[in-house]
Amino acid sequence: MADPSKVLYASEPALDVAEFRRVLVESGLGKTRPVDDEARLRAMLGNASLVLTARLDIEGEPLVGVARGVTDFSWVCYISELAVSKAAQRLGVGKGLMDEAQRRLGPSVAISLISMPDAVGFYERIGMTRMPDAFWFSRKL
Repeated sequence: MADPSKVLYASEPALDVAEFRRVLVESGLGKTRPVDDEARLRAMLGNASLVLTARLDIEGEPLVGVARGVTDFSWVCYISELAVSKAAQRLGVGKGLMDEAQRRLGPSVAISLISMPDAVGFYERIGMTRMPDAFWFSRKL
């Protein structure tokens, strides 16, 4: 894996579905996302108001991270995926994506998310506050 300081962060609202799927699978989120439903993945990307990517600054290197969110760009942004390929984990890519989200959203927009159980420590380490009151209606499909 390359030097983490060579990671390029960008907004990619037209991110390729196959790249998105690959990072979901490689990150481990493929177990909890509809990775075999291309139409649904396409809708997830198309309806997101914020799609940030992390790519290594090396010719031919693939996408290594994605942050996908829904926001009004005024009050709050809900991050629905923060996915980093296993090979790029622990190199600061996830924190870099969250920093980029904060930079693009500005100081007046709060960021919220629901953590996978094994990622709680990461979010606490990057300075997010654990919220005790959250509620959920499960999806039916």
